[in-house]
Formats: sequence, structure tokens, C-alpha cells
Amino acid sequence: MSRLTAYRALCGAVGALFVVSGLICFAGFFRAQAPGGEMAGPIPLGVGGLYFLAFTGCALVGWGGALLGAARQPHTHRTVGTAAAFALVMMAVYRIAAWLIGDYAFLGNLPRVEAAVLLLFALAFVWLRPPAVSEA
Repeated sequence: MSRLTAYRALCGAVGALFVVSGLICFAGFFRAQAPGGEMAGPIPLGVGGLYFLAFTGCALVGWGGALLGAARQPHTHRTVGTAAAFALVMMAVYRIAAWLIGDYAFLGNLPRVEAAVLLLFALAFVWLRPPAVSEA
């Protein structure tokens, strides 16, 4: 498999995952707003948390759509992968910070595992980035 094919597959798979996750987050907001529709889970969300759940869902759909576009035309959408790598590193940093602080002890080692996976994806986006298109 060539680097370009691997990059396209990475953008497509992560983009589709983000779109689906975003739609689930967005739908979760409306599910919780229904009568008796409380969100169950290890982290109590409350009204503010539900608001940001929907916001996160919308952002993930947009980000995933950009990655899907990069999968279709990787040479002209190189910055999408670079921006995704930067955001994934930021996501890993706050997960490690949450793990170190200790307020999220009920999550166990999940933040560390998530951080490792996010850093591997970031590395893949940087490592597999296609060469720039030369304008002649």
C-alpha cells in the first residue's frame, strides 16, 4: 500500500468515525431533552454538559466532513490532515492532564489509553501526509 493510499484510508476512516460520533453526540442532546430522558453514564452532564455535547457533535460532523474531503483529494487538502494532527495532540494533552490531576480517577486508565491512541493517529496524519502540489 502506498503512502498516498494509506493517507486517504486514514482520512476516510477517521472522517467517517468523526461524522458518526458527531451525529450520536448531537442526537444525545435531543434524547436527553425528552421527558424522562436522562443521560446515563459515568460523567454527570447536566444542562451545560448536554449543551456542549451537542456543540461537540456539530464540530465533529464538520471536522469529519473535511477529512472525508481530504480523502477524496489529498494533494489539495494537505492542511486538513495537519490541522487534525494538531487537534489530536491537543486532545491527548488534556486527557493526560485530566489523568494527572486525579479528579477523573473513576475513569481509571482510560484517559491514558485514549491519549496514546490519539497520538498514534496524529503521528499517522503527519507521517503519511502527501507531498505538496507544485504550481507551475
